[in-house]
Amino acid sequence: MHQIQTDPHFESVGQAANRVVAKAAAARSDPYAFWRAGLDMGKGRQLTRDQSKELGITSEPRPGFYRKRNKNGPDIPVAIWQDERGMLAVAGGRSVDPDEVWTWCCSWPIEEATYRAIDEGGTWSDEPPVADPVIGHNSSDDPHEALSIEFAGERELAEQFLKAPVKTQDQADRAAVWSKKLATVAKKATDLHKVEKQPSLDESRRVDDRWRDLKEEPKALSTKLKRACDDFLNEQARIEAERQRKAREEADRARREAEEAARAASADDEAAKAEAERLRREAEQAERDAQARNAQAGRTGAKVALRTFVSAEITDYEALVMALKDRDEVREVIQSLANRAAKSGVPLAGMKIHEEKRAA
Repeated sequence: MHQIQTDPHFESVGQAANRVVAKAAAARSDPYAFWRAGLDMGKGRQLTRDQSKELGITSEPRPGFYRKRNKNGPDIPVAIWQDERGMLAVAGGRSVDPDEVWTWCCSWPIEEATYRAIDEGGTWSDEPPVADPVIGHNSSDDPHEALSIEFAGERELAEQFLKAPVKTQDQADRAAVWSKKLATVAKKATDLHKVEKQPSLDESRRVDDRWRDLKEEPKALSTKLKRACDDFLNEQARIEAERQRKAREEADRARREAEEAARAASADDEAAKAEAERLRREAEQAERDAQARNAQAGRTGAKVALRTFVSAEITDYEALVMALKDRDEVREVIQSLANRAAKSGVPLAGMKIHEEKRAA
């Protein structure tokens, strides 16, 4: 007779049924078997999704000691047990419906000693210490002052905690919870800041909206009127440049004539000296006439004239990049683009993708 070879990882229907029966029998003999298995799996910490699935958590409450999350304060210790009255539960010192509390605590089994310590007023090992109340903390009507006092107490305790390195799981858990608590303070400050600032922002937007058109449209039309003068003023500038060229030629001629007359005039020839002086004055006037006259329009207080606007025209992109590569602002832009590429998993020449594990 041939033996059937089976995959050791394959569980037949019969094997699965036997496993369920075995678990049921274990539960009857030890009603806390489920809790013990979960406690051994999580070591007092909240079970992960995979661990919860492996444990086989269902909607049926199981006897044991558990921890229930509480958004509005410290977490609540839960005890579930069964006696002649049926399944019972206590959460935070008061009786509760086991079916209702089970969903909120089933993934966090805890030691019985931990349950009793918390039930008697202790604190969870991963919870940061509570800052001592400050006189006047609850009496301030100023949310900024109240939150400042709250943060001052947290900061003092957190800085004291950070003086020693994190070496245990409880310390790491406490640091993580504390980080979340301080982030909540920052979030609350952000929200309160927004509430306080919002009326000012709304009023600022209202004023901006009221004046925007009268600021922008006249300015745009003013610019259009100036641009309409560009061709005319540039033509006037061309004409002026030609006039200036001819005036410069005339000034040079007058200067040479005056210099020749001055050299030719003798000390005793008054007429020649007078003529040389006249030619000198004409040469000076010609010099003045050769000065540039900027093309303009309008009148005093409302003049429009040609102005020089300087901008760069890139003729060799790679050469320009090499010329600018050592400037701080260029390095910052390149670093930003490189970070973006690294986060997208895109390798680029001249960089490598660096990964660093940090608590977040």
